[in-house]
Amino acid sequence: MKTDDLIAALASDASPTSRHAVGRTLGLGLAVGVVVSVAMMVLWLGVRADLMHAMMTGPFWMKFAYALSVAVLGFGLIDRLARPDGEGGVFGPLILAPLAIMVALAGYQLVGAPEELRMKLMLGGSYQVCARNIVILSAPIFFGLFWALRALAPTRLILAGAVAGVLAGAAGTLIYAFHCTESAAPFVAIWYTLGIVAVGAFGALLGRSVLRW
Repeated sequence: MKTDDLIAALASDASPTSRHAVGRTLGLGLAVGVVVSVAMMVLWLGVRADLMHAMMTGPFWMKFAYALSVAVLGFGLIDRLARPDGEGGVFGPLILAPLAIMVALAGYQLVGAPEELRMKLMLGGSYQVCARNIVILSAPIFFGLFWALRALAPTRLILAGAVAGVLAGAAGTLIYAFHCTESAAPFVAIWYTLGIVAVGAFGALLGRSVLRW
């Protein structure tokens, strides 16, 4: 049989793939990782004792909205990059918008605060462990997303790995927020972002080798 005939025969047996197959695969990897990460947070760090009271305040939802918006935009971006012809589209530049807003809020708080309080706003009481804890809690989500990407067909491997890492970092940050008592915008802008960026950098480093197909 000629090569062209073989290709045609194989193609004739192929069934169409659902347009939502990529999103479902990524969603499964994300969901499994989130379940493991939540369990880790509860068993390792614990939920903050004043969570119900904190959820009635604006600062809690400020940091929650920051992490959630990065996660949502990250999922939209990785859903595109997981395809052979994937381009970031509008999600590429938009994913920087939450950071820009958070930096603006941080600057506003610092400018309006007395000079002796500015360092406290930036360091809080847990700067030594914040980014580290985010990276650890993001690990199950990171592995879940990389498992999903291995089943798909990204071609921009470094970028796909980086975005998967940012998504994992943002999702891990969301989970960490239920433990963390820090709410100052400067602290969130520095240490939450550092945790997310660290996971994104790790994803970029692994992307070229782990996601090759």
